[in-house]
Amino acid sequence: MALDQETLDQLRDMVRRYVRERLVPLEETVAETDDIPADVVAEMQEMGLFGMTIPEEYGGIGLNMSEEIQIAFELGYTSPAFRSLIGTNNGIGSQGLIIDGTEEQKAKYLPRLASGELIASFALTEPGAGSDAGSLKTSARRDGDHYVLNGTKRFITNAPRAGLFTVFARTDPTSRSAAGVSAFLVEAGTPGLTVGPRDKKMGQKGAHTADVIFEDCRVPADAIIGGIEGQGFKTAMKVLDRGRLHISAICTGAAERLIDDSLRYAMEREQFGAPIADKQLVQAMLADSRAEAYAARCMVEETGRRKDAGQNVSEEAACAKMYASEMVGRVADRAVQIHGGAGYMQEYAVERFYRDVRLFRIYEGTTQIQQTVIAKSMIRRAKQG
Repeated sequence: MALDQETLDQLRDMVRRYVRERLVPLEETVAETDDIPADVVAEMQEMGLFGMTIPEEYGGIGLNMSEEIQIAFELGYTSPAFRSLIGTNNGIGSQGLIIDGTEEQKAKYLPRLASGELIASFALTEPGAGSDAGSLKTSARRDGDHYVLNGTKRFITNAPRAGLFTVFARTDPTSRSAAGVSAFLVEAGTPGLTVGPRDKKMGQKGAHTADVIFEDCRVPADAIIGGIEGQGFKTAMKVLDRGRLHISAICTGAAERLIDDSLRYAMEREQFGAPIADKQLVQAMLADSRAEAYAARCMVEETGRRKDAGQNVSEEAACAKMYASEMVGRVADRAVQIHGGAGYMQEYAVERFYRDVRLFRIYEGTTQIQQTVIAKSMIRRAKQG
């Protein structure tokens, strides 16, 4: 459902204030400790941020795509770790269940995801299967009223915190395509499920990823999303457009934060007797960043409107994700350059953001995957005339 404009404005203003007054001051602490304080997690639960896109009948707010984008712009303004904590519950960790889950599965898990009682995790990537998700090797063998899962998942976001994993495994051992893949709902603590140590990453401290290992992990047959074998990859594909637009909005918000920091620094920092903001070459970097961030914002908002109108936006969502994730990398690079030597120092946020935003060009589909999606869509349309 769509909120009335006044309610949406109130929600956006609340999130904006919370981000800028509460989360931004905590960024250094999160980076140093590699953890989000427990009281912040509780506050985000209280605000309903874990269930923004989950339907109201299951305890969520029920934001549509355009509304989610507006909130994501605000969340992107601070460290990605905060968004990462709630992102899976609102995105790939719940949307497959919302779209393809049985009523029993929805009733069992969605209210707990919406409240933040459960943290969701999306276990698709493997040591040998990333962009080529159809080549995954994790197996799910039928054994009476259960399936037995074996395999290893890699770089799984929120795995150390997760209470519920959406696990993709091959139920048809004779298939070597995505058609033999099913999606399972597996609760943390299930015997045979082990989470490895936290990954040590380039950036995004506080956003935890880890391996998830399945060794003869038995789950009931009704743990398959929708109760149907072989639909797992199709379920994953259905949630991609929304996920890509969400990340595009986060990239745009991060770019706007970097621009604000760069402009403030340029107006305060003096060289040759005047603020460096007066120098035309610095102005050029600021202007280029502003124009690119504005282009991304327009692209994401327009694609969100089209999706809410029921249009197929797979090509446009891929365009937005490709452009916005590449754009924020360029903006971050200029931000460091404007800060000069200070931009290389950890006391300034631009140094951290420079590392943090690099990941956006990789997950939810690499830039190269987006290029392939876009080009194939163009060719397909051309052939159709």
